[in-house]
Amino acid sequence: MRVRGLGRLRRIWRWATAPLRSEAEAVILLYHRVFEAPVDPQLLCVTPQNFSAHMEHLQRRYRVLSLEELRRGILEGTVPKRAVVVTFDDGYADNLWNARPILERCGVPATVFVAAGYVGQELEFWWDEVERLLLHPGRVPRTLRMDLDGGVYEWDLGDAAEYTTAEFERHRGWHVLMKGDPTPRHRAYRELCRLMRPLPDAERRRVLDGLREWAGVDGKARWDYRPLSRPELLELTRDRLVEVGSHTLSHPVLSALSLEEQHREISESKATLEAVLGRPVVHFAYPYGSPADYTSETVALVREAGFEGACSNFAGTVSAGRGLDLYQLPRFLVRNWTGEEFARRLARWFRE
Repeated sequence: MRVRGLGRLRRIWRWATAPLRSEAEAVILLYHRVFEAPVDPQLLCVTPQNFSAHMEHLQRRYRVLSLEELRRGILEGTVPKRAVVVTFDDGYADNLWNARPILERCGVPATVFVAAGYVGQELEFWWDEVERLLLHPGRVPRTLRMDLDGGVYEWDLGDAAEYTTAEFERHRGWHVLMKGDPTPRHRAYRELCRLMRPLPDAERRRVLDGLREWAGVDGKARWDYRPLSRPELLELTRDRLVEVGSHTLSHPVLSALSLEEQHREISESKATLEAVLGRPVVHFAYPYGSPADYTSETVALVREAGFEGACSNFAGTVSAGRGLDLYQLPRFLVRNWTGEEFARRLARWFRE
């Protein structure tokens, strides 16, 4: 026997018995690059077209705040409904040339967390260099042998030592979240990234020197992959629509370093950026940012260095009513989604 209205009663019951939630929640978005890359194995890039659609949607449908406005709202219990904050990690030059004009047109403030040791360097971020050496057309030696973190690793590239343009085009959509590796080059790339990620900066640089020598190329950065220069950093922040925060000096896994090394990465990054900008740098973001990539001691060091808040890289909404730790603010990672897909995901994040 069917009882009329039973579905409606169930919906009312679920609403009435659901846990109480704060009236106002905010979402912090995490971007890295606004760039149309030939390959994007780390899924860091959002095309200018898609980023523009994202920002236009935020402008129309949400209350966009700066990170500082959100921090004050958390402290005062005044976080508005449907609030969104835009952040970037690493400090690529395209944050100025591609992202900032869109932010300016849409009136969207943002915070760019900059790895201070890369500013003004003619070097790419290490993961980009490994991609350049392995995942682009060309010929390299058949065998790659590296001394890494006390162990010796060897990769036989076989026929993939000569990587043709046709093969490059065939596999350009590959990324590290896929289960398989289409060629030995992709397998070597994946494994090298895994091995290099926890290394200290000096050791990573030594490995990169060896990779360049093996491939027979120099280390000069590709124009479209450059970190920000000092003049670009100043231009990025010229009217304070964009705030600069710290992302350490060398983008290490902080939990893999000693406390002394962590202190240097955190405090010197702040001092370096403040010397360039001539103003305080008050926000920090943990490199990589998962709970395994930093510790409670790291959080204490960030606080002691004089930062007023810090962002992590695990998903979650921000509410003034949850006793939230200002030094472990969650963020949602944004991929290269169309405007429609971005709108769907953002709406879902607010419902969760």
